[in-house]
Amino acid sequence: MRDIVLTASVSVDGYMEGPGRDISWHRVDEELHQHFNDTLREAGAFLSGRVTHELMAGFWPTADQDPEAPAPMAEFAGIWREKPKIVYSRTLEHADWNTTVVRDVVPEEVRALKERPGGELVLGGAHLAAAFLRQGLVDAFRIYVHPVLVGGGTPLFAEGSVPAGLRLAGTRTFGNGVVLLHHERGGGEPHGPADSAAR
Repeated sequence: MRDIVLTASVSVDGYMEGPGRDISWHRVDEELHQHFNDTLREAGAFLSGRVTHELMAGFWPTADQDPEAPAPMAEFAGIWREKPKIVYSRTLEHADWNTTVVRDVVPEEVRALKERPGGELVLGGAHLAAAFLRQGLVDAFRIYVHPVLVGGGTPLFAEGSVPAGLRLAGTRTFGNGVVLLHHERGGGEPHGPADSAAR
């Protein structure tokens, strides 16, 4: 059964977007972008909400037509176009670029998707992630921490997230200061306040 991997870039203070949906602080240089390409090329599908999908669809389908586009960007345009995509939306009627529209996060349907052959399912977007987390459907976390404080915006993990024990599966530090934290479920039960006080 393939894993669902929540993948996101966040600030040190835990925001994936700054005020006004600002992501200009994301430090994506050629090294990091190539890492994204190498990782996402192996994915079985991309799972996202409507807003995230429309942002991606507004740029990536033709990004490699720009002769000045850096090589990793041009490469990712092809990866994004060809990769199967599932967008969760109750309002979107149709989506192009190898995309299937699904209305709701239904655990039985997600588990059936996981049982299909192929690579991991890459989950993106805070609101969709929250829905998957509430249902216990996220198997792993690939979080890229950018060396910046944004002070507000959209947190990756909303208040009320279901507690879960995690196991550190790996880390990587990039030359621009971004740090990848890769966690998997199965790290035991999280410690409560009483446990923390006793440690």
